[in-house]
Amino acid sequence: MQIIDLGTRSYRDAWAEQERAHAEVVGGAAERVLLVEHPPVITLGRRAGIDRNLLASPEQLEAMGVEVVQSDRGGDITFHGPGQLVVYPIIRLIDHTLSVGAYVHGLEDAVVRLLQSVDLPGAHRDASAVGVWVHPGNDPSRPAEKVCAIGVRIRRGVTMHGLALNVSTDLAFFDLIVPCGLVSRPVTSLARLLGDRAPTMPDVKQRIARELKLVFERGSV
Repeated sequence: MQIIDLGTRSYRDAWAEQERAHAEVVGGAAERVLLVEHPPVITLGRRAGIDRNLLASPEQLEAMGVEVVQSDRGGDITFHGPGQLVVYPIIRLIDHTLSVGAYVHGLEDAVVRLLQSVDLPGAHRDASAVGVWVHPGNDPSRPAEKVCAIGVRIRRGVTMHGLALNVSTDLAFFDLIVPCGLVSRPVTSLARLLGDRAPTMPDVKQRIARELKLVFERGSV
């Protein structure tokens, strides 16, 4: 399995790279995990009616330099931008005996372990909402905030799209949308949660690559 760091790419360019990689992996080539940061972009999943969760006007989006793209992934609406690590695994599920549900849970678990390794022991999945959540200050009495969004597509048994982990993302951009269509469920970042103790982007890339390899080596059903 190859870990490929694309650096900073526009969403559309990275999507095209995913399509190329997907075709190669379907054809038997080595699986790969693409790591990337995007310039500011709002993407919409395939769920019907989610454009209502876009709160900003076209004029506001243009002024802030935010592109809007209709994606073919699952899920609702989200934001990608600098300081957010986006991870696109391109893998054959059957090779890892992974069902679609187990694959999504595997992505969540990989992020949970990563966060635990950087002193966020309360990171967790939420049975009612896909993604990874953290209680501010590791205080379970405070409402959990989403630190990682997940939206995938499976085509011909091979995965596309993936996860978006807020490392040092400017969270003000999320005010332009209802993130993932979840009202009153705030978004956070490692920088907000950990302050000066937050890991750097290169460190996070190394950690997520390691955790995802564990998921794909172990598999599930």
